[in-house]
Amino acid sequence: MELRSVLVVGTGLIGTSVALALRQKDVRVLLADRDQGAVRLARELGAGEEWDPAGPPVDLAVIAVPPAHVATELLALQEVGAARFYTDVASVKVEPIVRATQLGCDLSTYVASHPLAGREKSGPGAARSDLFLGRPWALCPTDEAAPEAVAAIDALVELCGANAVRVPAQEHDQAVAVVSHAPHVAASAVAARLAEAPDVALGLAGQGVRDVTRIAGSDPSLWLGILSGNAAPVAAVLEAVAQDLAEAATALRALAEGDGTATSDLTQLLKRGVAGHDRIPGKHGGPAAAYAVVQVVIGDRPGQLARLFQVCDEVGVNVEDVRLEHAPGLPLGLAELSVQPHAVTTLTEALHERGWQVP
Repeated sequence: MELRSVLVVGTGLIGTSVALALRQKDVRVLLADRDQGAVRLARELGAGEEWDPAGPPVDLAVIAVPPAHVATELLALQEVGAARFYTDVASVKVEPIVRATQLGCDLSTYVASHPLAGREKSGPGAARSDLFLGRPWALCPTDEAAPEAVAAIDALVELCGANAVRVPAQEHDQAVAVVSHAPHVAASAVAARLAEAPDVALGLAGQGVRDVTRIAGSDPSLWLGILSGNAAPVAAVLEAVAQDLAEAATALRALAEGDGTATSDLTQLLKRGVAGHDRIPGKHGGPAAAYAVVQVVIGDRPGQLARLFQVCDEVGVNVEDVRLEHAPGLPLGLAELSVQPHAVTTLTEALHERGWQVP
């Protein structure tokens, strides 16, 4: 199915990113939000034009609002005939579907969906047209959904560069509880310890604590809505994590008291952690690859990363991932380039020849 016109209701990070992606494909995008400032900013970013409810129906309406408000927005849009088909992009799926059923929404034209992409920043200013490239996008059609409605959402996913994944709504919510919602709460719990930590501890903070707490910087009000909509599955995951942590704390207390046998429980948890980490898919959704890391000292000034990547390009080495760690109090840092193992020698020699410091 070809989408010529799309209405995006909710011009936050996800809604505006959808709009920007569609505009790059020359789709006409109309924007609506209760916050007129957000609409203006999204429009200024090139995400589309403001929606006129009196205008003709669009091909598809994308509802990008918190989970608790999806069903009421869907009903209001259907009552005015805003679109031929409808979807939402909330990270919870059971609650919106149940509520839409209770309100009497037309489920034949509606397919619940969820792009598995995001950032710790929020609002239209954080939106990116490439946010969904290569990312999974869950589609949770009910039995009532018309094939044409599903085809419309498939077209949306394709235009945004994502990969459609069919999954029942309940299974979806249980899955995101494990891979997204509970990890966010866990990151927040760790970050909360830092709020009362002494300055000396923060002065010693390294990349590890930044990695663990990065997502804790997201909007609390947004996440309260997400967690409330998926409360039971998230609670079950957190209870399991809490049990692991309690057992680890008990083992550490025993170690502190001189019981060397307590290392067994800790070792098992750490090994399970490695096993779980290794199951995380690699880039493009394929199996996780074992890359080698080349560390390079890099100055904290404009153009340094561009120069570094230019060397990689010149010798034909693809950078699979990059990570930056800044040195406290110094105008330099460490760039960690993940590359294929066979490329390490080639890249290291090229960097040395061009004057880069490679530890």
